[in-house]
Amino acid sequence: MCPCSLARVNETTASPSGPTNRLPDAGSAAAIVAALDRPTKVKLLSGKATFALEGLPGHGLDPIAVSDGPHGLRHQPRDGDHLGLQGSLPATCFPTAAALGSSWDVDLLDEVGRAIGAEAVDQGVTVVLGPGLNIKRHPAGGRSFEYLSEDPFLSGKLAAAMVRGVQSHGVGTSIKHFAANNHESHRLIVDAVVDERTLREIYLTGFEIAVKESAPWTVMCAYNLVNGVYASEHTELLTTILRDEWGFEGLVMTDWGAANDRVAGIRAGLDLEMPTSGGAFDPAVLAALDDGSLTEDEVDRCATRVVQLLQRARRDSVAADYDAHHQLGRRAAAAGSVLLTNNGVLPLHPTPAAIAVVGAFATEPRYQGAGSSQVNPTRLDSLLDELRSRVGTSVSTSYAAGYDARTGETNDTLIDEAVGVAAAADVVILCVGLPAAWESEGFDRTTLDLPAGHVRLIEALAAQSTPVAVVLSNGGVVHMPWADRVDAVLECWLGGQAGAGGAVDVLVGDAEPGGRLAESIPFHVAALPADRNFPGSPRQVQYRESLYVGYRFHDTAGVPAKFPFGHGLSYTRFEWSDFSVEGTGTDLVVSLVVANVGTRAGSDVVQVYVRDPEATLHCPDKELKGFRKVHLEPGESSRVEIALDRRAFAVWDVAAHDWLVEAGAFEILVGRSSTDIVTTIRGDIDSPDTITAAPRPSGFVATDEEFREMYGRPIPSVPPTRPFHRNSTLEEMSSTRLGRLVEAAVVRESVRRAAHEFPDPDDATLEMIRSAVREGPARALVLLSGGLVPFDAIDALIAGCNGDRRAASAAIRRLVKRKQRSG
Repeated sequence: MCPCSLARVNETTASPSGPTNRLPDAGSAAAIVAALDRPTKVKLLSGKATFALEGLPGHGLDPIAVSDGPHGLRHQPRDGDHLGLQGSLPATCFPTAAALGSSWDVDLLDEVGRAIGAEAVDQGVTVVLGPGLNIKRHPAGGRSFEYLSEDPFLSGKLAAAMVRGVQSHGVGTSIKHFAANNHESHRLIVDAVVDERTLREIYLTGFEIAVKESAPWTVMCAYNLVNGVYASEHTELLTTILRDEWGFEGLVMTDWGAANDRVAGIRAGLDLEMPTSGGAFDPAVLAALDDGSLTEDEVDRCATRVVQLLQRARRDSVAADYDAHHQLGRRAAAAGSVLLTNNGVLPLHPTPAAIAVVGAFATEPRYQGAGSSQVNPTRLDSLLDELRSRVGTSVSTSYAAGYDARTGETNDTLIDEAVGVAAAADVVILCVGLPAAWESEGFDRTTLDLPAGHVRLIEALAAQSTPVAVVLSNGGVVHMPWADRVDAVLECWLGGQAGAGGAVDVLVGDAEPGGRLAESIPFHVAALPADRNFPGSPRQVQYRESLYVGYRFHDTAGVPAKFPFGHGLSYTRFEWSDFSVEGTGTDLVVSLVVANVGTRAGSDVVQVYVRDPEATLHCPDKELKGFRKVHLEPGESSRVEIALDRRAFAVWDVAAHDWLVEAGAFEILVGRSSTDIVTTIRGDIDSPDTITAAPRPSGFVATDEEFREMYGRPIPSVPPTRPFHRNSTLEEMSSTRLGRLVEAAVVRESVRRAAHEFPDPDDATLEMIRSAVREGPARALVLLSGGLVPFDAIDALIAGCNGDRRAASAAIRRLVKRKQRSG
């Protein structure tokens, strides 16, 4: 065995305090703002275009470009559109966050971030809009592919690494969506009602870690309300917590079209409205300055932060190595793939004489999700082509589609063809998953099932004698009642443009399946407490499950997951030994030796959980508080050290409004997953803190009375649908004849524009557009049209739907006067 060496797992590979991350002097920005007149200052607080900020050419500050970029740039060099319907420049489409999160590899996330940052410099982008940090509260969330984990600690650490990587190039990031934006249905109007402790411990912790450890240039607020207040005007979130407590010094911007009351937003600490609304809010802001309801200092504060962001912009362009980034994407896809089951059929070594590849995704890959994160890839691999290239002509590689890639549907002819090619092969590689139309930004899934056609195909192939290895392509977890009837299941998520190559590398053994689950996979979604309130009503969702999301529920309730958090098989074997905990108080270091005792190179993930067996407050059975991924050659060993600090043992005490540590017994659990615990180390911790007893639910879904007690104040009421107002949706107004006519016209026009600007919009894109139009507030028609639809027109529509002819006439007169003045 090789001598022990320090594990190659440094968490920090780029310093957040380095020169590329340094905030420009506030004094110089403030001096520029002081020289501006009011209209210019107010104009700065809104975008110049869909993906551009206003500049100040007279002060040497050009407009700057921002771009979507959770897993690759979607840069539209001309004025683009929010949903990416217009063409974007080619860029590397890296694995989505679901796959990157499953890598548990901070160094890899840093490396991917560096590549995205390099492409941003190449394409003239100043701020990359990502990564996403929202928690996977429920596995059916439509945007699950864009988020890293169900666990805030893992999410925060990985996001911080990506931020450091991007910003190492002098390019900013925007961590999003702050906060409690955990599903898609009615996301622009829904109120996430969550008790203070749950909000702090589950939904804010990841953001806190990213802010403190990587100093992102910007934070993007969410669409939704949080406890009755829009995130875009939430003083506690945007100022008290983000700036005063966490020390954030950058700029806060809206998600696209999230501004509600711009005056309230400026007061709360919202610096920038995106995209441009064509100055729709400017009259209200200027009027508030005139009447004193908004102060000059409040506007100057926001304008100064915008100027500071303009000052940070790079003025040069450096070519990026897109070929190298494609190879990085391939390596990252393999690192995030999770081998869920394997009876020895994988890896395919020695290579079988005949391989049957079944499933249309082998030739028409599912590699990214739909919505604002869609990347125009520089190239796109297919599994069938990559496998044939790898194994050569000496291996017979047959193919059968098995189902329609667009719908997932199958028929007897397709099934018979698939069974036929399987019978003539030594092994079957079966590619299944979720069609694009089944998951997207803008709407949530209604089931975790695979398409019935995919399940039928799996069952037909599992019933014959040829071994079957299933390769899954999906952005969110799926039910797998069939998993024990096939020979292997490789979860590849949405692996990006090189994902098919990464999957082939794992299948044939050129790379290991490096992933571990960053989210639990339940036997059935109905077992989850969050399922009782998902997605809730259009106007409100109550987080009655409290802290018990993902493994925090499964392990506490004794309800096993099909595949637990942290699970993942390897092609080699590891042994852990020589465990120790050293340190004093709550500053501890967990140490162990990890040895690769197998015959292949591989990686292992050491996971450290903390349990409080004597807690005054209700607590999950265990919580992740540290991890390391270590890469080892055969016969190599390495000592791994994982630090725990005070926060690892703290809970949020609502009465004290602070993180407190309760004195007494604690257990440190070191494991390969949340359920595969290798060793438990027990000890006592001294602390002067006094924890205040608080209401606890009797089960895992709080009753009405229990939820009111946990919430600590009256639960926000759901506003009545009528009378209609600017935050009423077209869906709500369609209960009137005028509303139905307008809804149909707007949906029709939106779909027409999609077909014009994006010649072949897929089903997910079309459904996202329809959902956005129907479920969005009326004010969004103003904000997302760049002000082409004025508020007066919306007010006239609202008054008409309310049957208020006088108000409708007044709004129409204002609209006519506006047209006359502008024309």
